[in-house]
Amino acid sequence: MKYIKRIATWVVLVVVAFELGLLITDNLFVNKVLAMTIFSGKSGPDIDELNLFPYHQVAAAAPQPWPKSINYNRQQLDSNLLADFVKYQTVGYVVMQHDSVLHEQYWEGYDEQSVTNSFSMAKSINAILIGIALKEGLIKHVNEPVGNYIPEFTRGEKAKITIAHLLTMGSGIDFVEGYGSPFDWPAEAYYGKDVNKLTLSADVKEAPGKTWNYKGGDSQLLGIILKKVTGKTVAEYASEKLWQPIGAETKAFWSTDEQGMEKVSCCFYSTAKDFARLARLYMDSGNWQGKQLVDTSYVRASLTAAHLVDIADGEQIDQYGYQWWLMNYQNHDIFYMRGIRGQYVFAIPDLDMIIVRVGHKRGPKNADDLPEDMFTYLDAGIEMAKN
Repeated sequence: MKYIKRIATWVVLVVVAFELGLLITDNLFVNKVLAMTIFSGKSGPDIDELNLFPYHQVAAAAPQPWPKSINYNRQQLDSNLLADFVKYQTVGYVVMQHDSVLHEQYWEGYDEQSVTNSFSMAKSINAILIGIALKEGLIKHVNEPVGNYIPEFTRGEKAKITIAHLLTMGSGIDFVEGYGSPFDWPAEAYYGKDVNKLTLSADVKEAPGKTWNYKGGDSQLLGIILKKVTGKTVAEYASEKLWQPIGAETKAFWSTDEQGMEKVSCCFYSTAKDFARLARLYMDSGNWQGKQLVDTSYVRASLTAAHLVDIADGEQIDQYGYQWWLMNYQNHDIFYMRGIRGQYVFAIPDLDMIIVRVGHKRGPKNADDLPEDMFTYLDAGIEMAKN
């Protein structure tokens, strides 16, 4: 009995010391991380956590439903490829061609109305909004200093950072983009109380405009700029200038922190078919049914590889533009959005095809740092284009 009491005492002391440490270091958000992951039987964030956080609605209006192709769902997924769809817990897969739905399929009780978290696909959405703000003259040009909009960036090395540096992940700011630690930027940005305070507190580590280092903090700074120049929440601006003009069928949602600021590096919730509209907009050079929402020059720059070298290996990057990923696969130039749980929107211009996949998991990365499962979804869609 004494032994049990002694163990209990030590456990209490360890817990108290742990909590005191979190309090002193201003890391109490770690309790939320643990409660919503390990103690909930999860390894990290999931696609269905909308109601676990505050959010802003991104209203839709005058929906423009996608028509169905004359070959709608006539082709079944190859059985060998289907195994990976199931393995990585795909919940939705949509193939669009020539502005029509060629194939759509859902699993685990999800359907065409299901909204799921896009995770880092939201970075691309945020970059589209920057392009719209540029077209409206709210931002003068991408080479403007960030300090023109954020006072904390008017001094020191931060004064050298431009909007283009943020768009290309070349700010040089020391945002630790680790996904295994509850203390790194992504965890606190997702679970913490004040994402802007967190983001503005980071210091410059590398010379701006030299190295490419993928980090959500650069995206969040773009969100701060958007809110400043528009005088609206990012969600309000997205609804008015993007979501409604492209005819989204359902309202979307953008998770916020406890201060009401959108987590713009992640956490935009929508349906698979509405996600496809974002790729369509850029496949049409920023034009939607005759209305130019984003300047063609900005779209072109967005889909051009940044002239930076990868901080990891010193090689010039060829896979990233303005918050959009780039690749060539099977002799097709492809640009795409990507999220950490295997969220993808692929645009294949020469096939006039868009492929959307949403789900719970993604595959391991290959030697080129690309998730291996993405090729399964591309293969399945490209094969449909051949038939």
